[in-house]
Amino acid sequence: MSFKSKKYSIDSTDYQVGQDNITKWGMDVHNTVFTASAGLSILFIVALLILSPADAKAAIDSVKVAALSKFDFVFMWGANILLLLAIGIAFSPLGKIRLGGDNATTDYSTLSWISMLFAAGMGIGLIFWGVAEPTAFFTNWFGTPLNVEPFTQEGRELALGAAVFHWGFHAWAIYGMTALSLAYFVYNKGLPLSMRSVFYPLLGDRVWGKIGDVIDVMAVLVILFGLATSLGLGGSQAASGISHVFGLENSLSLQLLIILVIMGLAIVSVVRGMDGGVKLLSNLNMIIAFLFLGFLAILNFTTTLDSLSTAVVGYVKNIIPLSQSSGREDTAWLHGWTVFYWAWWVAYAPFFGMFVARISKGRTIREFLACVLVIPTLVTTAWMSFFGGIAIQQIIDKVGLLGSEQGISDVSLSLFYMLDAYPVGNLLSIIAVALIIVFFVTTLDSGSIVVDSMTAGGKLELPIRQKVVWAVISATIAMVMLWIGGTDSIQALQSITIIAALPFTIILILGSLSLVRGLLTEVEQSKVSSKKPA
Repeated sequence: MSFKSKKYSIDSTDYQVGQDNITKWGMDVHNTVFTASAGLSILFIVALLILSPADAKAAIDSVKVAALSKFDFVFMWGANILLLLAIGIAFSPLGKIRLGGDNATTDYSTLSWISMLFAAGMGIGLIFWGVAEPTAFFTNWFGTPLNVEPFTQEGRELALGAAVFHWGFHAWAIYGMTALSLAYFVYNKGLPLSMRSVFYPLLGDRVWGKIGDVIDVMAVLVILFGLATSLGLGGSQAASGISHVFGLENSLSLQLLIILVIMGLAIVSVVRGMDGGVKLLSNLNMIIAFLFLGFLAILNFTTTLDSLSTAVVGYVKNIIPLSQSSGREDTAWLHGWTVFYWAWWVAYAPFFGMFVARISKGRTIREFLACVLVIPTLVTTAWMSFFGGIAIQQIIDKVGLLGSEQGISDVSLSLFYMLDAYPVGNLLSIIAVALIIVFFVTTLDSGSIVVDSMTAGGKLELPIRQKVVWAVISATIAMVMLWIGGTDSIQALQSITIIAALPFTIILILGSLSLVRGLLTEVEQSKVSSKKPA
């Protein structure tokens, strides 16, 4: 391979991509990473089978609460640092560097690329929290941001602004810097697509040994547990919606059936490949989501327009105080919401970063960061302000179930309660359920691609059966968790993922600094070239 600068590239090391892999049963996997990841996953499931789910959840939750409360500054300043680094790199001369080299071309159109990164990033989360989160903040369901008075105009402004804050620039900076670090070292330095590659400038050849194995295994487990958590909670929400619309019992059998359907569709998507699978579904997701959003905006034009401006004002006015970890009086809200979110985005960052890195060849770093930071933030701002604004207005006007309850009675049903207020509420609810399922199919599909690459030494081209195996394992973990202890087990798994995010926050910051060191080699190379005599 030809690189602009060979420093920190595959040519500067004796390591070869896939050299530690073993080939067996038609699979090509990294011996240590695959064995450790699969073994620890099985060990975790066995441990939960032995322990009481409620007791396990209580014990794990106590550790999670301690991590979120005692190390809140790590999560808060970690997110701030990553956002500042992303902005600094985008506006610096480093932003001109193209992923894959000066002559690299893109594999996907900008629209398809954005659709895929958005679907992988947080599309499903917006469906779940689009109504519930702003409503919770407005009604003091679990504290209010900055201790603002609930059920007031100021409370409405901060509720919408804080929701945008959680799903805006900070979240996408955590995702974007992880994805950029991976994409750069893969396409500009020829290193394997794995988390260990990001640390080559800092650790040298040690990343190919035990240290790198630990980094990759940690990343795989965080991704697997995050996927299983999302599948379990998403299956529960989809089951709640189906039960609400069609009058079926929201039973464990229904939840497991939904996860099986998602797994089956994801396997079909995996077999069809990137273009016929993830790309197609992501484009479909975005079309349905925008039609859904647009229809509600038309039905509530005045409310959504006012909510959009209110959300933007609330976000801009409060972004600095909301970004602080010290001197806060709303510590319960801070730890229960913002710190939790930052930890969750960090936990999901390896999954998102690996997937987006894979599809981002040919973009300049400035284009990459601009699209990853700005466009999703605009979409999430519209989504949160539209859905949240409509829900809050229903509470103010005492319309529908949200109005009669004056807030949230069931988080998983909050979206459906809001839709019930419309004459076509059932139709809208069916569309919402379909959107939830399709988003989860793309998440499981892209997740299996990522875990497959991570456990195969960073190789990009691998047997399809391996991706299928990881899709089945992720879905199986979610189903076993639900079967063992219902949502208690799923929430215990979520808590473990959050705990793992604490050291991973430090890892992501170090990885970003390593990226800067790598990017500077290209600038140094350009200076050397310009000094050569003609």
